[in-house]
Amino acid sequence: MNEEQKYKKASYHLWTFTASKMISLLGSHVLSFGIGLYILALTGSAMSFATTMICSILPRALVAPLAGYVADNYSKKRTILVAQAGTILTVGGLLLYTEMVGLSVYAIYMATVFNTICSAFSGVTFTSSIATLVDPERLQKAMSFNQMSVSIAAIGGPVIGGMMYGFFSMEAFLLVHMSAYVIAFCLEATMNFTLYSTRNQVAEKEKVWAGLASGFRYIKQQKVVKTIMWVSLWINLFFSAIVVGGTYIIIELLKVKSTHFGFIEASGAVGMLVASLIFATRAEVKAPLRFSKISLLLLASSLGLAVVPLVTNLSYLTMVIFYIVIYFIFAIFEMGINMPIMVYLQKLISEEYRGRVLGLMETMAMSMMPIGMIVYGILYDTFPATVILLVTSAIIVTISLVMLRTSVLKEAHPEVYNQKIATESVAN
Repeated sequence: MNEEQKYKKASYHLWTFTASKMISLLGSHVLSFGIGLYILALTGSAMSFATTMICSILPRALVAPLAGYVADNYSKKRTILVAQAGTILTVGGLLLYTEMVGLSVYAIYMATVFNTICSAFSGVTFTSSIATLVDPERLQKAMSFNQMSVSIAAIGGPVIGGMMYGFFSMEAFLLVHMSAYVIAFCLEATMNFTLYSTRNQVAEKEKVWAGLASGFRYIKQQKVVKTIMWVSLWINLFFSAIVVGGTYIIIELLKVKSTHFGFIEASGAVGMLVASLIFATRAEVKAPLRFSKISLLLLASSLGLAVVPLVTNLSYLTMVIFYIVIYFIFAIFEMGINMPIMVYLQKLISEEYRGRVLGLMETMAMSMMPIGMIVYGILYDTFPATVILLVTSAIIVTISLVMLRTSVLKEAHPEVYNQKIATESVAN
């Protein structure tokens, strides 16, 4: 295949994987919305709803490293298609069980666990494949399109689910989910996951534990990758301050109506969509780690600003508008952190280790979510929200200044800093 043909195929991939990701995620969000409301209506228990959330997080965190190993050692296309087929069969099995016996909470829990495991394998493999699906020049655009599909699904899923819930049974939600994944499966079957692969095919594959161990060793040898992983770990922990505290502060302390809180949360999804469009249309960031550091400092500052309604006497409308803007800004800066780093990692990490490194990163990030929620749940019950937000903001600023110090940035982007020094020398 010549370069022109490869470029055309990459263009096809750019739109195909965006469409497949958006359609499958849209179906997934519609089903999650319907199941959440169904469980609350059936049991009236917040714990039952929380159990569903655990079933959709914990299995993914546990199997992500294994998914990374499979992505690195086996056919990516086959892995993704098998995982998608697993999701279709799981939901099909739940639909059949519902028709024969009736839908039960425990059947939903079991199906959610299987769906989450399949999602881990397809998600990690897909993410590690982006650099081989498109040309390096359009990698940032591909990552932006990928995130755009996530944002559109996050906005559209609850809207469609809300419209369906009052008029259709749960069987309709299951059929929508299955149909979406069948379409995604057909689209992904036409893609070439080795189009821009630079990897030499190795006859003998590493065994699972040896493969995971070599992934750890690779991370230890790559100082910049290791730094990014630690930053990701701590930020996911401390960002729970707004994930947990946002709802608590806005609903409980400031007594904002749940309808208006929905607009506030939706502004975050809109912010992610806007940021994705910006990254998709602009040139690739030259110093990704430095750009992410600046975005992280701005995010920390915005977190500190979130206390303003707690210490001032704003009107109800002003307060709602203020948090709509804050959540929108949060999403913009969060994308400013994640997008350049993900593009940078796609290029920095060797193809042989990409799946394992990204899988381990996902496990570390996701494991921090429940820990952060528990820690901040206790903190908000013990200390004033104003103190928690300001202290957390200061901690995030400290982490970014220490862990992403100039010496680390110079090691990550020597070409940018060397060019800067050369320019200054010529000027003098």
